[in-house]
Amino acid sequence: MSNSRRRAVLRCVTAFAFGALVLTGCGGGEDDSAAPETSTTPAPSDDGSASSDAAGGDQDPDDTTEDDAAQDDTSESGSESGSGADDTSGSDDTAPWAGTKQFVQIEDSWTSEGQTYLSVRPAQKEALTEPHEAWVVVPSEGPYTTVPVADDAVVMLSVPLGDASQAASYSQDEFVSRLTAQPASARPGLGYDLSFDGAGQVTRLESLYMS
Repeated sequence: MSNSRRRAVLRCVTAFAFGALVLTGCGGGEDDSAAPETSTTPAPSDDGSASSDAAGGDQDPDDTTEDDAAQDDTSESGSESGSGADDTSGSDDTAPWAGTKQFVQIEDSWTSEGQTYLSVRPAQKEALTEPHEAWVVVPSEGPYTTVPVADDAVVMLSVPLGDASQAASYSQDEFVSRLTAQPASARPGLGYDLSFDGAGQVTRLESLYMS
């Protein structure tokens, strides 16, 4: 082969190799640029905030339910405790005169299951000197209240419930029978001094002497 022809063949081979190299390089660049980019930023929702799935997607639904139940229990407890600030003692109804002494009228008396009860309401007494010394009971117009009598209460009676002007001791049963023997119309005219203990039970009853 002549030298001129050998050089022509060499140039063709060289040109072919260079072209293949260029094509290979260009192809790799296109593949790299075409690769999609992966974003780690969550897409915003309609209101501009990030998706809640991205923020709390790993949370256990059972944990959320337990938290909600605990909050409900706390709210109910607070309501009950709140509501607990409006509670009032019933002592005014069950023992209105606990620890005091009262002058009263007694409308009725009875025994139930071994305990004596009185139906009473507060009254006043006035002393008279003319034509002779005596007490006058000034009735009130309020309602009667039932009070219990202590088992060991002292009962002192004088005329008209007792047998003498001087007060003497009687049993509770005797007092009940003597009071209920009086006409209902006469009972408001009788007066009694009562002493109450801290539980509101009558510990001493003494009738007012009236001739």
